[in-house]
Amino acid sequence: MSESIKHECGIAMIRLRKPLQYYIDKYGTPLYAVNKLYLLMEKQHNRGQDGVGVANIKINTPPGSRYISRYRSVSDRPISDVFKKINKKYKKVRQAWGTERLLDAKWLQENVAFTGEVWLGHLRYGTHGQNSIEYCHPMLRQNNWRSRNLVMAGNFNMTNVDELFDILVSLGQHPKEKADTITVMEKIGHFLDQENQDLFDQFKFTHTNQQITEIIEDNLNLQRVLQRSCKDFDGGYAMAGLIGSGASFVARDPAGIRPAYYYADDEVVVVASEKPPIKTAFNVPYGEIKEIQPGHALIIDKAGNYGEKQFIDKLEKRSCSFERIYFSRASDPNIYSERKDLGKLLIPQVLESIDYDLQNTVFSYIPNSAETAFLGMLEGLEDHLSNERIQTISKQSEGGKVDEKYLNKLLSFRPRVEKLVVKDAKLRTFITDDDHRNELVAHVYDTTYEVIRKDVDNIVVIDDSIVRGTTLEKSILRMLNRLNPKKIVIVSSAPQIRFPDCYGIDMSKMNEFVAFRAVLQLLKSSGLDNLIDEVYDLCVAEGLKKGAPNFVKRLYEPFDYKQVSDMIAEITRPADLTCDYDVVYQTVENLHKACPDHQGDWYFTGNYPTLGGNLVVNKSFINFMEGKTVRAY
Repeated sequence: MSESIKHECGIAMIRLRKPLQYYIDKYGTPLYAVNKLYLLMEKQHNRGQDGVGVANIKINTPPGSRYISRYRSVSDRPISDVFKKINKKYKKVRQAWGTERLLDAKWLQENVAFTGEVWLGHLRYGTHGQNSIEYCHPMLRQNNWRSRNLVMAGNFNMTNVDELFDILVSLGQHPKEKADTITVMEKIGHFLDQENQDLFDQFKFTHTNQQITEIIEDNLNLQRVLQRSCKDFDGGYAMAGLIGSGASFVARDPAGIRPAYYYADDEVVVVASEKPPIKTAFNVPYGEIKEIQPGHALIIDKAGNYGEKQFIDKLEKRSCSFERIYFSRASDPNIYSERKDLGKLLIPQVLESIDYDLQNTVFSYIPNSAETAFLGMLEGLEDHLSNERIQTISKQSEGGKVDEKYLNKLLSFRPRVEKLVVKDAKLRTFITDDDHRNELVAHVYDTTYEVIRKDVDNIVVIDDSIVRGTTLEKSILRMLNRLNPKKIVIVSSAPQIRFPDCYGIDMSKMNEFVAFRAVLQLLKSSGLDNLIDEVYDLCVAEGLKKGAPNFVKRLYEPFDYKQVSDMIAEITRPADLTCDYDVVYQTVENLHKACPDHQGDWYFTGNYPTLGGNLVVNKSFINFMEGKTVRAY
């Protein structure tokens, strides 16, 4: 509860469709694109806090001129760090040459970096690996021909990195490491080289080499490059690529797992991982911000013409529901509505847990991401009370006897709401010794005292998800217990997380999931622990073969949903908790009601959208059984 779930990543791309001088004349500054990209990235800060990178390409520079610029940072405030460095270049121009030079696009592009027409920004939220600058996107694949240069950044994870690595080796390459970022870039880069070579061979007998260079840059078929390079990819991805000659693309996986949106007019083409940053930066109607379709790439040619092109066969759309629950900003009107519905749909379970005793129940939430679901839960309570009032008044109008005192109380009643839980932002868990660290974690949150009637009031606290249960046990429950409530009900707006993610969210190890630990305990207490060994044997024998099913699902089959929730409550209950305690999880059925257009639910159901997902979950279980703490992909 309130445990940080890391996620890769955020992308932002801007293509200026007119010469730089146009923007200087219209907006009075050469920093039009810089400022817009900064806004796009700052408004996606929620998607990446480990590192940031920005790349820029100038179009049609003469030979001998640098045309690709890049800055990356892993500082404490990486967005500010990168853009301060970029802005410093413009400040130096003003100091040395005066304002006149800042308004001369030709001079700027000849003399100053980061004055190009194509921009790519990336926010890294690393799920694995070191937090070093070498892991920050955009990545560069450089060449002395502009049209063979590739700058790439993305929000992706591949499940079949070993297979992709072997394909590169079979092509004759010598990859420097087995990372999905490298293998993806090198695979696309290989077929970009091939596309260049095919065009060169087509014109080599009729044109000079310099003429062919121009022909290649004007006629690169990026759709074909992606068709040839992405056919073996298994994963979730939104990948952005810039070609050194000025063309660019953003490709989305065939199941639409990872998000990507764009807006275009006669001045710009803009891409981001979420709609609100585009809305904020360019002040355009939400209806004009489009979603890149699964299996399609938004391709922008050197001249600035754009369009969506299909590059791979589409799968059933399974866009990630966790994007809606947790990662994306709730300022998106659709996400805001969905999160409220998630809270509202929990009301029947919550009412049952508190035995419908609303008079003696206080509702709250763990700040801050759960606030929208909390508002929805309050709306659901109001709907429940409204229905009860209608039924009571109807009964009276039909001649039934209704206690007048009860009716007045019912009509005037409002749910009791308090902000009970506050995170102490100044407290940092820097102590590495486990025993003392746990003691400190217990005080990261604080509570509002003297609003709970001791041994009378129930406390209902909602959060967007409960993944590991560690903070719940070590901090939240102990803190709330000090208020001496009659009962604590912890509510998750997301269903039980039972299976690992392999498409970009930091949920890859089975033993970290409190739901998984709960089902193991249920199997043991029910005398069914032999099933654990049976599933392990199946995973070892068949689970790593292409097309294998998710064998781990069998562990959950003997138990209903509430049994698992009850066991989660049992294993997260601190020994010194003195009140009743219950855990309520969202159901998968209600999740689909709240997010009907985002059916990706593999972490809840084990129904993976790609074949590689099943191999990952089986491998993850093998790792658990063999005591390995590495990720399974």
